[in-house]
Amino acid sequence: MTWFASLSSFVLRPIAALAALAAVCTAPALAQPAFWVVRDADSTIYLLGTIHLLKPETVWRTEKLDAAIAASDALWLELPTTNAEAMQGEMMVLVSRYGLSPASRLSKKLTEEEVKTLDEAARLAGLSAGQLDVFRPWFAALTISTAAMTRAGYDPASGVDSKIEGIFRAREIKPKGFETAEEQIKVFAGMSPEQELEYLRETMEEYRDAPTELDKMVTQWAAADLAGMESMFVTEMKTEEPDLYAALLADRNANWVVKIEEMLQGSGTTFIAVGAAHLIGPDSVLAMLDAKGIKSERMQ
Repeated sequence: MTWFASLSSFVLRPIAALAALAAVCTAPALAQPAFWVVRDADSTIYLLGTIHLLKPETVWRTEKLDAAIAASDALWLELPTTNAEAMQGEMMVLVSRYGLSPASRLSKKLTEEEVKTLDEAARLAGLSAGQLDVFRPWFAALTISTAAMTRAGYDPASGVDSKIEGIFRAREIKPKGFETAEEQIKVFAGMSPEQELEYLRETMEEYRDAPTELDKMVTQWAAADLAGMESMFVTEMKTEEPDLYAALLADRNANWVVKIEEMLQGSGTTFIAVGAAHLIGPDSVLAMLDAKGIKSERMQ
């Protein structure tokens, strides 16, 4: 279930930072990620599928991509910002509301052996099972998987979304967000108790492999291996957790498509940067636009 931590939004960055408060193999030398364009008479919209955490040395900007960014006068991200400090106050409130459960201790829901595994995994985040005891299972799982990846050298601050935001802000262009941090967190917090515990148990079983899995994802993304990404990003989730697939991808994509249609009713050039999984597969943003007669063109 590595896809949860690697494909959920860059809300991971403030969550990872706030977890403590609440208590790839190297990619190719030059990545060439896929991106697309949608046009009408007076509107141009570029869509880039991103990876939210990258190793700082990963080089992913190309001439075509830079030209699209330079031509754009508006930026849309999943959230209005990737800046952890700017989100800190809001995230503290949201973590307290949706991520903590002091009255229902996590250790009471796990076996003695699972608590030991939780303690071992928690140490990656500089915590212990005891400190995670007030966390809801989904929040404990996300904390562990994020810590495993950042410990392996993956950094949200080096993620594509964060870097693109910086480029636009240097031009004094403030990003817009398709959704709020609360809406994203509620995707996780809206799991059933059984789903939450299953998510945590699978995370504890697989957290050691999380960096290796993300290595594979980044390699596929860098090579624009759409079939490989669909298999790993989308098909696995749809097969293993269809309800969460709908909540995390399909339903959100449908909401975003409505906003993209609104953009096309206006004019100008817009750049959209969202997680790669949202732009591949049968329920992707591009597939939903195509079903409405809005065709996309592959740029790279």
